[in-house]
Amino acid sequence: MKTLKRQEHQLADSFIQLQVLNQSTQQGMQFPAFAHKLNQSGLLPFKPTGISIFQMNLGKMCNQVCKHCHVDAGPDRREIMTRATMEECLTALAGSDITTVDLTGGAPEMNPDFCWLVEQLSQLGKKVMVRCNLTIILANKKYHHLPTFYQKHRVHVVSSLPYFTAARTNAQRGDGVFEDSIKALQLLNAVGYGQPGSDLVVDLVYNPSGAFLPGNQSALETEFKKKLKTVYNIDFNNLFAITNLPISRFLDYLIQSENYDGYMEKLVNAYNPTAAANAMCRNTLSVGWDGYLYDCDFNQMLDLKVEAPGTQHISQFDVNTLNNRSIIVNQHCYGCTAGAGSSCGGATA
Repeated sequence: MKTLKRQEHQLADSFIQLQVLNQSTQQGMQFPAFAHKLNQSGLLPFKPTGISIFQMNLGKMCNQVCKHCHVDAGPDRREIMTRATMEECLTALAGSDITTVDLTGGAPEMNPDFCWLVEQLSQLGKKVMVRCNLTIILANKKYHHLPTFYQKHRVHVVSSLPYFTAARTNAQRGDGVFEDSIKALQLLNAVGYGQPGSDLVVDLVYNPSGAFLPGNQSALETEFKKKLKTVYNIDFNNLFAITNLPISRFLDYLIQSENYDGYMEKLVNAYNPTAAANAMCRNTLSVGWDGYLYDCDFNQMLDLKVEAPGTQHISQFDVNTLNNRSIIVNQHCYGCTAGAGSSCGGATA
């Protein structure tokens, strides 16, 4: 499977994606503007509650090409955060009371300065999270040290595992992904992750394989824990159930499978004002691989930079201005506010 960019697909263009999200459907339906829903909920102007999570996208390069990926990541992507941009992030963090740094990608570990960055963040006393696709640990000998490296720096590992069976996981993420993911989780368990009494945390991320919302997060966690422990002797801490947003490759899937109209209707009808009030964009700042700032990782992929005059790039970082900005919303935001809500940390309501 090739990335949309490699295919020169029209949906590789964020402007085209936004056009699709805001136009009438093939049946002539026009979904209400997300901002209108916020207004009805008394949430406009939509403002941050205070930045506590600093999410850094270290690049779009990845060893996998997953069917649902909103980043359109893959081996052919060459966008990568430089050490100079990382140093600007470190300067910004050193002068703020932001507590948590969330490293994502692509596969963030493929950035050549990844380990250096984690070491620098640890020295700053920041809590470090990494969005690990698990298979990267086994992809090449140069990544085999990651479990012990994570252990040394007390990194919070958040791992993608769409399901506890091979068929459903491999259908979404590629042949052999489930088997390698299981091996990687066992390696993380072996160094103390997910074990009773350990402070080494490994969480799993579940997202549906089709055009439907995730089930109850607590029930899914119970089922995952039972199946993974019984069959593979694997332990983990928490499961996050995340809704697929109609962006990039998942948007392409929805259109190609003729599920777009129905899926958007589900999201709109399931809008939850409590989930909206707790949306991750209210306490998170997203930094692109090139240093530009966004309200969230999804806005980043749609090129919707923060609405903060004079501080749209990490080199201009001003926490007070950013904490007082208005958050930019669009139709994709229904994905984070449907049902129990969805964020990088799972349900929000």
